[in-house]
Amino acid sequence: MKSWKYIIAFLVLTVVHPVWAQTSVPPSETPPNFKVAFIADQGLGKNAEAVLKLIKSEGAQTILHQGDFDYKNNPSAWEAQIDRILGADFPYFASIGNHDIKDWYGKEGYQEYLKNRLNRQEIKWDGDLGVKSSIRYKGIFIILVAPGELGYHHDVYIRDQLARDKSIWRICSWHKNMQLMQVGGKKDDTGWGVYEEARKGGAIIATAHDHSYGRSYPLSSFVNQTISSHSNRMVITEGRTFAFFSGLGGGGIHEQKLDEPWWAKVYTKTQNATYGALFGIFNVNGIPNKAMFYFKNINGEVIDHFNVTSTIHNNLVHKGNQQRKAHEIHS
Repeated sequence: MKSWKYIIAFLVLTVVHPVWAQTSVPPSETPPNFKVAFIADQGLGKNAEAVLKLIKSEGAQTILHQGDFDYKNNPSAWEAQIDRILGADFPYFASIGNHDIKDWYGKEGYQEYLKNRLNRQEIKWDGDLGVKSSIRYKGIFIILVAPGELGYHHDVYIRDQLARDKSIWRICSWHKNMQLMQVGGKKDDTGWGVYEEARKGGAIIATAHDHSYGRSYPLSSFVNQTISSHSNRMVITEGRTFAFFSGLGGGGIHEQKLDEPWWAKVYTKTQNATYGALFGIFNVNGIPNKAMFYFKNINGEVIDHFNVTSTIHNNLVHKGNQQRKAHEIHS
C-alpha cells in the first residue's frame, strides 16, 4: 500500500511541478531568456533614438544605463525621448554620469524621473538611487553607484551589498573607470576598490565614459589585470569576473588609444564603429545560471558574442543539472 502512495505522490509532483520533478530545483526568479540592454553616453536626437529603437526591436525587457543621459541638462526631454520609443512604463535603471550631476537632484531632476518610473511599476530600491543604491529585479541584483563622481566609500557599499545578496546574477553599474579599464583617453577616476569588491563578489562590472565598446576577458585581479581565461565561454566565480564599457548610446564615438591584452573585444572609431547596445540574455532556455551576451549595432551587425556561466549561489542548480543529465542518460 505504501508503494502506491509513493507512486501517486511522484505523479502529482510531475504534473503540478514538472520542473521540480525533473531537476529538484525551484524555477528561477529570472524569467527564461530575460533580455537586458546596456547603454550609456546617450544624447538626444536621431542617433540616440536609433539605439532605443534597436533595443525595442531586439525585444529587450529592461535597460541598464551607465550614465551620461542627454548632455543638455534637460531631464524632461530625456524622459520624453524614452517614452516616445519604449513607453512610460518600460523598466529603466541608471547610474549617474558626470554630465548628469548638475540636474540630478531636486524637482524634475533626472533622479526624480527615474524614481517616478520605478514607482509606477512598484519596483523597490535601497539607498540613494543611481548614486549608492541597489535593486533586485526579476532575480537579478543590480548595484548602481557613482565612484569618482558623487559620494564616498562605494567599494565598501558594494562589498556589503554583495555579502548580503543571494542572487545567481549580480551586476555592478557605474559610469567612470580606471584608465586601464577603457581604451580611449580617460584617466584614473574610480579607484581600484570598486572593481576589486565587485570581482570578489562575482558581479559583472558595467561601465561607460569612453564612447566606444570594450569587453575584458575574465580577470582574477583588476589591479594587476590578471587574465584567468581566454575563452568566449566565461565562468564567473567569487573572485573572477569580467568588465565592459558600453558607451555607444548615441552621444559621439571615440578613437582607440590604448591596446592591452586583457581586452577580448574592442569596438571604437578606429574600427569604424557605429552606435549600438550590449544585450544580455539571462536564464537561457530555462537554465538559471546561463547567460548569453551580444553587442549589436544600429546597422544590424553583431560585433561581439559570448556566453557566461555563473557559479554564484547556485549549488541547487548544479545538483539539478546533474540529476537531469542522469535522467537523460537512463531514459
